[in-house]
Amino acid sequence: MVKFAAQFETSAFALGQCPRWDRAEIALAGRSNVGKSSLLNALAGVKGLARTSSTPGRTQSLNFFVSGDGLALVDLPGYGYAKAPEKVARAVAEMMTDYLAERENLAALVLLVDSRRGPGHDEAAIAATVRGRGVEVIVAATKCDKLNRSQRAAAMLRMRALDAVPILCSAATGEGIDELRRRIVRVAAKPRADTSRLVHSR
Repeated sequence: MVKFAAQFETSAFALGQCPRWDRAEIALAGRSNVGKSSLLNALAGVKGLARTSSTPGRTQSLNFFVSGDGLALVDLPGYGYAKAPEKVARAVAEMMTDYLAERENLAALVLLVDSRRGPGHDEAAIAATVRGRGVEVIVAATKCDKLNRSQRAAAMLRMRALDAVPILCSAATGEGIDELRRRIVRVAAKPRADTSRLVHSR
């Protein structure tokens, strides 16, 4: 079993506030009700590391969690939740877009998709943005414990729209968590061509 300890480091509310370091960043993105905080807690093996809430859309910053000497997990704001004030929602969306399009430390994106619903336009657009930069996309199909065998097969077919083989995951049962950890560790360990550029935000 692959394990990595993680601890909260800092939050940023704009790209220019992101940490200046040479860590490889693995970002987690998904809709506000996809179970992102629960999955992050399961990945790190630390209950309560990322705060979960019954109210979608609570995360409005980029939250950085460090692990070891060279890895950082970045909890991105959830999207697709319309009850936030328009000004706040616009600022959060812009911050997230800037991070995904410009942050040079970004080594991979873990794109969380509810396995019961499949990807939509937002997921496809996010995947295209990071792939256009040559950044790897790892699709995590969450809440798979709620599916029976036939529903799982259908879920896997729906995920084809993202051009990636998904990892069926459940924060509740632990299914798929170790496989996701292995993918993250493998990506973070890849050599980077020019680490001197990775300390800059913009």
